[in-house]
Amino acid sequence: MSQPSEPPYPGNPRQPPQYPGTTPPQPEQPDQPQYEVPSPRQPGAPDDLEYLNPPGHRVHYKAYQRGTDATAVGKLALHLPGFLMSLVVVLMASGTLDTVTGLPYWIPTLLWLASGALVFHRPTEDYFARYLLKLQRPMPQEAARLEPVWREVTARAGVDGRRYELWIENSQDLNALAAAGHIVGVTRFALERLPSAQLAAVLAHELGHHTGGHAWSSLLGYWYSLPGRIAWQVIRQIVVFTVTFASAVSCAATAVLVLVIGAVAFATTVVFYGLPLVLFAIPYLMAAVERRSELRADEHAAALGFAPMLAEVLTTMHAMEFHTDRPSAEPSTPAKLLSSHPDYPTRLRRLRPYIEAQR
Repeated sequence: MSQPSEPPYPGNPRQPPQYPGTTPPQPEQPDQPQYEVPSPRQPGAPDDLEYLNPPGHRVHYKAYQRGTDATAVGKLALHLPGFLMSLVVVLMASGTLDTVTGLPYWIPTLLWLASGALVFHRPTEDYFARYLLKLQRPMPQEAARLEPVWREVTARAGVDGRRYELWIENSQDLNALAAAGHIVGVTRFALERLPSAQLAAVLAHELGHHTGGHAWSSLLGYWYSLPGRIAWQVIRQIVVFTVTFASAVSCAATAVLVLVIGAVAFATTVVFYGLPLVLFAIPYLMAAVERRSELRADEHAAALGFAPMLAEVLTTMHAMEFHTDRPSAEPSTPAKLLSSHPDYPTRLRRLRPYIEAQR
C-alpha cells in the first residue's frame, strides 16, 4: 500500500507554506563590535575633560623632561647592523670622492655622522613635517581647540609643552603620531570628532613616545641605516637584472651565475661568523620592540589618568577597522609578527588594571 504524498508547495516541497504576517527565522549573525562614527563636535559643546591645571595654575616641571627607556635602546641596538653597513657604504663613497676631487674622505664621513643632530633641529623638523609627513600648522580655531587639551596633558606629565610643535594631518582616519624630536600630530578627524577627554588620551599616548625616546630613536635609526638600505636595494636590483638577462641567454649561464652568487653569500657568512644571518631576524625583532613601545605609550597615558578615555578610543578604532578594512582571512603568523602595533584586545587588557584603580 503506497503512502500518501505531501501536497506540492511552491519552492522547496519540504518547506511549509508561509502565511501572511509570518517571517522565516533568520540565521544568527556572528557577534560584531558595535560601531558608531563619532559625530562632529559642535562649537560651544560641554567640555568633558577635567582640567586639573587651568591657565594661571602653577605647573611643576620635572627635572628630566625626557628619557630613554628599554624599547628606545632596543631600537638603536637593532639598527646597529644597518648603521655599520651604511658606514661602509659612506666610507667607500667618500674614498671615491677623495680619488676624484681630492677631498679628504673623512670630511664627508664626519658630516654624515654629525647629521643625526638634525633630528632635533627645529627648521629641519619643520621641513620634515610639512613635506615628508604632509602635516599642516593648526588654524586659529584648531589651535584654540587643541592647545588647552595639550596644556592639560603636559602639565599632568610635568613636561613643558611649549617645547613641542602641534601639527594637523588632513585625514579622515582616527590617528595621531609622534616624530623626530618635537613633532606631535593629530588627524583632522580626531580633532573634530573626539571629545576633549579622548583627545587628551591620544595626545598623552603620543607624548609617551617622546618622553620614552621612541620617536627620536626610530628616526635616528632609520636615518643612519638609510645608505645601507639604498645600497642593498641597488645590489638586489643588479642581481635580479643579471639573473634575468642570463636566463634569457642560456640555462647554463643562469646556473653558473646562481652558483657564483651563492658562493659569495656563503663566503661572506663564514667570514663574518654567521652574523649576516641575523639580518633576517631583525625585522621581526624590530616589530616586537615597536609593539612594546606602543604598550609603553599606553601605560604613560594611563598613568596620567586617561586610561578609560584611551580604552574608549581603542574600542572605536577597533570597530572602525572591523567595518572598513575587514580582512577576508585571518592574517598569517608572519604578518602578525611583523605588525608594529599590538592587537586591540591586548592593548585593552593591559589598560584594565588602570581603569579598575580609577573606579
